[in-house]
Amino acid sequence: MPVRQIERHRTGRTAWLRAAVLGANDGILSTASLVLGVAAANGSRSSVLIAGIAGLVAGAMSMAAGEYVSVHSQKDTEEADLALERKELRTDDSGERQELAAIYVDRGLDPALAKQVADQLMAHDALGAHAHDELGISSTLQARPIQAALASAAAFTFGAGVPLIVTALVPPASLLVIVPATSLLVLACLGALAARLGGAPIVPGAIRVTFWGTLAMGVTAGVGALFGTVV
Repeated sequence: MPVRQIERHRTGRTAWLRAAVLGANDGILSTASLVLGVAAANGSRSSVLIAGIAGLVAGAMSMAAGEYVSVHSQKDTEEADLALERKELRTDDSGERQELAAIYVDRGLDPALAKQVADQLMAHDALGAHAHDELGISSTLQARPIQAALASAAAFTFGAGVPLIVTALVPPASLLVIVPATSLLVLACLGALAARLGGAPIVPGAIRVTFWGTLAMGVTAGVGALFGTVV
């Protein structure tokens, strides 16, 4: 028999890819915007760095906590649905078989074949069959709060490190030019990388994050300059 080709799908990457991209983008944007805002308000290099480091720590913890709580809520919902499904399988096995068969009929199977498929799948793994085909829960897409939290915090820290390193190395007079330039370059690369890993077009992904990054940093720098002038 010919060897079956195993296809490599990208769906399994969605959970950690979403957390990592969101964390890195937020790390670059929030920290670069914070650095630009303080620098535009005529802050010293030390004050800019202190503000940036504080933003890095606070942002990484916030991203981790927010991602953990959000994904854990999804996990709690999945577990509650699975508990309900276990109860229904114990109390109404025939009804659950009919329900599963009806799902396959809606997908285009002949009723007799749908019943046969439902019977065989439930004999193999009743809960797994209903979790996958009725609830849309699978091991690939299952919520993993700790993984999401760690990925988000690590990505935020990486992203925030870019404007901080630039701030520490370049002359203070060049911060308002070099920080946004390097941050936008890295943002564009991250957008392209995320699109590549997700199988989407690279150019729109890079343009999307660059546009919003420019807007965020521009607004923050403007507010900082106004604050510095007034105060």
